[in-house]
Amino acid sequence: MRFDVITLFPELFAPFLTSGINRRAFETGAVELKLWQLRDFADGTYRRVDDRPFGGGPGMVMLAEPLEKCLLAIRQDRAASNAQVSQAPVVLFSPIGKALNHAAVETWSQSEGAILICGRYEGLDQRFIDAHVDVQISLGDFVLSGGEIAAIALLDAVARLQPGVLNDEGSHQMDSFNPALDGLLDCGHYTRPETWNHETVPAVLMSGHHADIAKWRRQQSLELTQKHRPDLIESARAMGKLSAKDEYFLIHFCGSSTGNS
Repeated sequence: MRFDVITLFPELFAPFLTSGINRRAFETGAVELKLWQLRDFADGTYRRVDDRPFGGGPGMVMLAEPLEKCLLAIRQDRAASNAQVSQAPVVLFSPIGKALNHAAVETWSQSEGAILICGRYEGLDQRFIDAHVDVQISLGDFVLSGGEIAAIALLDAVARLQPGVLNDEGSHQMDSFNPALDGLLDCGHYTRPETWNHETVPAVLMSGHHADIAKWRRQQSLELTQKHRPDLIESARAMGKLSAKDEYFLIHFCGSSTGNS
């Protein structure tokens, strides 16, 4: 799997590649990452990559020409190393895009990778987007100063799903939003000491009774999701992921309707 990143600030990725558990994915080559400095493909003494927008208005717009030159260089480099991945999709982080979720991350984690474009300023020349961008992704309804943070978020999420990255191979299966499970929020977790600030760990977690612990965690997940993300409850219900016991708990302890009345 290979990701190429077009960016004006490749140095922002350095700590991400050398810190934390996900660095294993890049050290082992499970995820290959190549950073491309866009200014290397710009002309002139100042290596200009932006200009004022036609029609006036604030801010600057990234030029199509250096973006296309960089993209073509990436295509050639990918083809030289592995023809199979030379036509990887071009991804732009943009408010137009569909919000990134766990299902999309799992799809990317099983792909051949992509070419990620980190926009800056007011965005990219629309002609480049129309000609070359295949997928647009959003992290949510807010604005970042550039696409680098969004790219790191996607890479981080993808890297942790690669075999051998996490200490516990099955730990990500219990992640919040995992559609393979039910898409609900994960329950709260506790560790030592048993008492902290006069608060004790729930007794059931100390009981050693695995069935009771599993039941408690399921109910906590349901309660937490119903309180904070009821839309996920509805999605799980529509997918048939809620049992009769789940529905009983939601009705009698969380005040949730099954939607069947």
